[in-house]
Amino acid sequence: MALKEIESILNKHKIETKTIWLGTKHISGCIACNHCIKTNNRCFIGDVVNEFLDEAETADGFVFGTPVHFASASGALTSFLDRCFYGRGKLFAGKAFAGVVSCRRGGATATFDQINKYALMSNMYVVGSSYWNQIHGNNAEEAKQDLEGLETMRNLGENMAYLIKCIESAKENNIPKPELENKVKTNFIR
Repeated sequence: MALKEIESILNKHKIETKTIWLGTKHISGCIACNHCIKTNNRCFIGDVVNEFLDEAETADGFVFGTPVHFASASGALTSFLDRCFYGRGKLFAGKAFAGVVSCRRGGATATFDQINKYALMSNMYVVGSSYWNQIHGNNAEEAKQDLEGLETMRNLGENMAYLIKCIESAKENNIPKPELENKVKTNFIR
């Protein structure tokens, strides 16, 4: 429900969308082997992660949604995001990001915080709304009754559309992206 509300607003603004459902697909966690960094920026595990990365190169923004499981994102989404974002900050930098969570009752803000960290550590622009990007309900029928949650998703869609258009306008007007310093890794174990 939440993602469909956002998609309808983006489409209203003539922003093309594509939905990738992880569903019941098996997604292994990242093992930090660095294969992706050493080769073609793709994981050695040929699955939906690489399919997404092919799309991510040309995408202007992303909305990641998850149900809340024990006050955190689903295991599938966590494994997916770990593998997508590992060593790929430059791929995502300067793009719009929104995290959306769905829960029955509690744990939404902890989950929202968890998935936002991928964007915050990748120099992405995190898009907010009129409240936390969350919707409540045990199923789609219940979520339809969360009028504030649906409104939050529509406002999120408006903000996402605006930011994507601003980024595109900056490109068209030769406004350069921020110049970021090279990443310095500090290891405190000597």
